[in-house]
Amino acid sequence: MRKGSLTPDRDRQIEEHELQETRMSPDIERLKRNKSARQYQREEEEEDGEEQEESVEGIFESREVPSWKNQLTIRAFVVSFALSILFSFIVMKLNLTTGIIPSLNVSAGLLGFFFVKTWTKMLHKSGLLKQPFTRQENTVIQTCVVASSGIAFSGGFGTYLFAMSQRIADQSGDAQRGVKDPSLGWIIAFLFVVSFLGLFSVVPLRKIMIIDFKLPYPSGTATAHLINSFHTPQGAKLAKKQVRVLGKFFSFSFFWGFFQWFFTAGENCGFNSFPTFGLRAYQYKFYFDFSATYVGVGMICPYIINISLLLGGILSWGLMWPLIETRKGDWFPSNVDSSSMNGLQAYKVFIAVAMILGDGLYNFCKVLYRTLSGLVSQIRGKADSRTSLAHEEDPPASPLTPKISYDDQRRTRFFLKDQIPSWFAVGGYVVISAVSTAILPHMFSQLRWYYIIVIYVFAPILAFCNAYGAGLTDWSLASTYGKLAIFTIGAWAGSDHGGLLAGLAACGVMMNIVSTASDLTQDFKTGYLTLSSPRAMFVSQVIGTAMGCLVSPCVFLLFYKAFDDLGLPSSEYPAPFATVYRSMAKLGVEGVSALPRDCLVLCYSFFAVAGLINLIKDGLGDRWGRFVPLPMAMAIPFFLGPYFAIDMCVGSLILFVWERLDAPKAEAFATAVASGLICGDGIWTLPSSVLAIAGVKPPICMKFLSGATNHRVDKFLQGSS
Repeated sequence: MRKGSLTPDRDRQIEEHELQETRMSPDIERLKRNKSARQYQREEEEEDGEEQEESVEGIFESREVPSWKNQLTIRAFVVSFALSILFSFIVMKLNLTTGIIPSLNVSAGLLGFFFVKTWTKMLHKSGLLKQPFTRQENTVIQTCVVASSGIAFSGGFGTYLFAMSQRIADQSGDAQRGVKDPSLGWIIAFLFVVSFLGLFSVVPLRKIMIIDFKLPYPSGTATAHLINSFHTPQGAKLAKKQVRVLGKFFSFSFFWGFFQWFFTAGENCGFNSFPTFGLRAYQYKFYFDFSATYVGVGMICPYIINISLLLGGILSWGLMWPLIETRKGDWFPSNVDSSSMNGLQAYKVFIAVAMILGDGLYNFCKVLYRTLSGLVSQIRGKADSRTSLAHEEDPPASPLTPKISYDDQRRTRFFLKDQIPSWFAVGGYVVISAVSTAILPHMFSQLRWYYIIVIYVFAPILAFCNAYGAGLTDWSLASTYGKLAIFTIGAWAGSDHGGLLAGLAACGVMMNIVSTASDLTQDFKTGYLTLSSPRAMFVSQVIGTAMGCLVSPCVFLLFYKAFDDLGLPSSEYPAPFATVYRSMAKLGVEGVSALPRDCLVLCYSFFAVAGLINLIKDGLGDRWGRFVPLPMAMAIPFFLGPYFAIDMCVGSLILFVWERLDAPKAEAFATAVASGLICGDGIWTLPSSVLAIAGVKPPICMKFLSGATNHRVDKFLQGSS
């Protein structure tokens, strides 16, 4: 149960209690703490008249909490580096295929537990174990891995950064507006310059977010509960079983990807081109492509997201695009290529952009309203608390006055123990901002130094809003703030002064700041619930971010060199959001004059529909609103096609049936099964990329043809022989 804010009197009592404890011997201190915990729980039971849940911290009370330096172990960072490479491949593959990336916190925590537990078990048998594996070290690993793999998303490899390339510019038909092809040197430099600012921007607010406001941070809280459970005797047994299941499905997924590779010797070959619903449906991308990754993603994502994706695919590829195709020669020229932005492709991209912007604007306003109203409530609550304390020396207990549980007392004491000085955070932000302002204009001549200063002035405010909003809703709006930067900086720079590239670069700066800020506060919440030091969390996040700045560009360049058609609509890796982001930047600097006929009317309509759907969803409340589809999810298949949505719905169906047959087992192992499917297929991209770079081609092309086409092919082959 979540309790309210600490009053000043109780803060003082906790501090006095700490001072008294420091004067006790370790044995007496432990006895006192055990006694106080039991006494507190008895008092709570007597006062409330009901049985209380077992204290989580009571379970770990006999275990010593290591200092913040001892939480940062070499083995933790070795394991983190190995896992960051694995997760970077997974996130990169998802980024370059659909752009849908589920939360991987649970997988990171589970695999971190498995690897270090195996490590310590071997050392224990050899008699070389010096430090046991703690939940604090587990939290450090999870933080480091998620920070590192997070750069694969916020680094823009499937969005703003790749949108600058010649390959995407050629598709958009606006190469004359400026291009910057990816290379390892400038990408690493760019990420190091912009990725750390968000960490320093929210450090001074950690107590306000976690202790005073008690924001829930659902993902961080869930991860903390998982890590806490791993380190209990019962939880450790379950974790071992989960790892075993994950390993089985990892192996299956990896070898399934390897098996499929043999049949992909040509274009549209292999199982991923299987016309499940017929050849006509296959032309409109309605098929099951046997992707273990997206079956796993479907098992993790909520049902409503998967249904929304499928509905969006049916609406666009099943109804709208076939109808608009009939207007060829009227609405758009009949002689343009299918991928030209002067033809049907423009409708696919800009209507999707309109829905994304409509959904993003609505949620931005909603989260901003909740943020401001929450702040006002918190400030009023503190003011009322101070007023009551000023009038009453010892205010009477009230049912409205929340009690502080033993768990919260202990967590607060440890969370406030290792302070990160505010001067360090402010100074770090100023120094990195100055260095960034000096360097970025040399990377992007279109991005003037005064644009960067304006971004850095407003960035801490937006970072706070995003971190606070993520704490309330578990929804990071980093990409929405990035789009805001695209339009504002792009329009400010103008079409004639490189506004397109300036907007995309500004998007990268803003996205990295607000994304890492919300990630760090999420990790602070996890650290608070596992008694991990804020200093250890901050250092782990910094090291993980640095790992990501090195690993993610290397992984992306591996994909870029291995697959010559990367970014093309017909590719295995179409990078759909790269085209979307470049189109947004183009829209920001050029306006809407270049759009085909009636495309603007459709864009306005779908922008309004996205807002209306969200309004209806919120108006119906949780009971019925959960059945209303999500416009953001519906928009993704508009450009990409519904094939991956079918995969994800298969994953949802598997989970649904499993929950009906054996709900406890599904709850315990579904995430492990899904993670194994995602990880195995994701890591297969490493050897497949190496084989492609080495020029090794698959030996077989398995292709599906209609009976008439097959007859013509046979006749041609017989004639040529």
